Amino acid sequence: MIVPAWNEEQSVGNTVSEILRADPRYDIVVIDDGSTDGTADVARRAGARVLSLPFNLGVGGAMKTGFTYAKRRGYATAIQVDADGQHNPENIAAVLAGLDDADISIGARFADVGDYSARGPRRWAMLFLAAVVSRVTKAKLTDVTSGFRAANRRAIEQYVRYYPAEYLGDTIDSLVAASHAGLTVVQVPVAMRPRAYGRPSQGPIGSTVYLFRSLFALGLSLTRGRRKAHS
Repeated sequence: MIVPAWNEEQSVGNTVSEILRADPRYDIVVIDDGSTDGTADVARRAGARVLSLPFNLGVGGAMKTGFTYAKRRGYATAIQVDADGQHNPENIAAVLAGLDDADISIGARFADVGDYSARGPRRWAMLFLAAVVSRVTKAKLTDVTSGFRAANRRAIEQYVRYYPAEYLGDTIDSLVAASHAGLTVVQVPVAMRPRAYGRPSQGPIGSTVYLFRSLFALGLSLTRGRRKAHS
């Protein structure tokens, strides 16, 4: 269980506790991504192993650290669960079960489960991204920006070799690169929850910025994929 966390002292403890209540056999490693608050201490007290990065690398850098840890420890599977409480630990088993049919399993919104909604430019971007990445991966995907995803041993090794750190790279680019490397993808419907604390970026301006940044991220990942395919 890889939990990337940056200044999440208010929610990470409950997230770790919920994961252990779902199944006490889960091994949890919290990647403290250069937090300046008590994230690391709270996570340890809740029962997680903590790897603290010296400064903030972003989700991509934190997750690559987590996958490297998983590979060195010999884990056959790994799953990302965000520290902010949006991913319901009760769905972990279902997302992991998706690995029976693929190398990567995504816990997906917009798949007839739950009431999560996005509107305007943000929704348009999500629909377009899902359509394009579905064609690349040859899988029906509705939520390619979800970080609630599991990886088998092949995917863990791929992520250790290449896991992008830039905006949306940890979701879109990592999927495109994995697909070009021959890995398969499946999605499992889940219901997402609101952040336990803090406020996500919303509103017309934030959504429009998200649209353009996500399209740029997609174009960059597709360009990289074509270059690797011809190299």
